[in-house]
Amino acid sequence: MKLIFLHGLPGVGKLTVARKLAELTGFKLFHNHLTVDLVLSVFEFGSQEFVELREQIWLDVFSRAVDVKLPGLIFTFAFERTVRDNFIQNVRSAVESNGGEVLFVRLECSEDELERRLADPGRKLFEKLTSPEQFHELNKAGAFVHPEAPKDPLVLDTTHLTASETASRIVTALDLSTQ
Repeated sequence: MKLIFLHGLPGVGKLTVARKLAELTGFKLFHNHLTVDLVLSVFEFGSQEFVELREQIWLDVFSRAVDVKLPGLIFTFAFERTVRDNFIQNVRSAVESNGGEVLFVRLECSEDELERRLADPGRKLFEKLTSPEQFHELNKAGAFVHPEAPKDPLVLDTTHLTASETASRIVTALDLSTQ
């Protein structure tokens, strides 16, 4: 199984691109906010219970996807300070220990575009960050820095690309067209 680990700051277009990528590849989409919102319904964001259960669900889904031999899974993710330092290693272990492969893709966009996207009403469907002001406060405080961010084989600036164009570039760069 190939795990496409699609990450970047809030608002760069991860979910929109992931949906297009799923259409192109037939891979299943595991949007991280499905887990975040589930766990938030019971535990406070950042609490030990929240952090542990959120990660356990993510890793259990990855392991099960490898076990059942899904051809691929697309995971959307934003690094932030409540993610444990060993999360990336745990992801690799969960996937690679059974013959899977983790492919990291980082999405970026300009600050102006990021602010525009954060304010999009569609982000309110999930408990996503929607305030450019709050984003800047959190970013200045180091909320989105992660000490073990992976070295990415693919980094794409989505400022002037459509989701379809971005997804197509991912398919080509990671040679997913034969999946």
